[in-house]
Amino acid sequence: MVTLRETIHSITKNHLEQNDGLIMGQCLTAVGWVDGTVPDTRNVIELPMTDVAGADFAVGAAITGRRPILVLRFQDFLVLNANAIVYFAAKRKEVFQRSVPVFVRAIAREGNGTGNSHSGKLHSTYLGFPGIRVYAPMTPLEWEDCWNDFMSHDDPAICCEHRATFGESVEMPTIYESGSRISIIAISYARKNAVKAYEELARRGIKANLIHVYKLKPLEVPVVDTVSLVVDSGYETCSVAKDIAYKQMLETGKKSYVLGLKEKQVGCNDENLTPISDEIVTKCLEVISEV
Repeated sequence: MVTLRETIHSITKNHLEQNDGLIMGQCLTAVGWVDGTVPDTRNVIELPMTDVAGADFAVGAAITGRRPILVLRFQDFLVLNANAIVYFAAKRKEVFQRSVPVFVRAIAREGNGTGNSHSGKLHSTYLGFPGIRVYAPMTPLEWEDCWNDFMSHDDPAICCEHRATFGESVEMPTIYESGSRISIIAISYARKNAVKAYEELARRGIKANLIHVYKLKPLEVPVVDTVSLVVDSGYETCSVAKDIAYKQMLETGKKSYVLGLKEKQVGCNDENLTPISDEIVTKCLEVISEV
């Protein structure tokens, strides 16, 4: 079966060779070619080690129509590159009627002593800016769907990936159970643990819906007529998880809860990790007991 890594590699290779596209970033050709996702072919551009200027180069290339892919090895670097993306690329079409279609691959990681500026899951951070598409795919077909969505529009896009999923080849379909007592709505890497939580609830005889969300802006999420728990790998405050919970409550009148990172720094001392399956199960049981 084709892995997410192989899917990204194949689509990128085709874009560089057939579409005269570009891919740029720091150390693309070193340390495993970004976990095997970057092909050894033409139109691969190594950028200076500045951490903050990559988006400026990519935006400049996008203005020329090359539809560049910008690789940020750590999702935290989105903060350092945000100016060119949100204050130029996202505004130019509305202000000057000129588009800047740049595709930003922002890669998250966590655990194993990852540093404090290399551990963020920041997909929610850029939802508040108009003119940007935001994705968080975890499977091969999802990544391909996000790429096709980007190519069919002329907006800049941020694709929030997680390094731990590059070896995945199995899709993660949404599951609806008749008579469900709760719906688990999962985002980003939390989806892996949500699957385990769903299976544990089933072993306990508790029926649940399991809904996977990977298109965050424009947001694509179904409305379910049960109480719900939105599980995310990012912080709860001002998050897409809370947006989804609000949407669920507004349209169904049923309570919706959120479970995300603890309110403390990531990558410092004790690891602040995506909620594990046991935490999700415990929260689901608390929600059900309140109904």
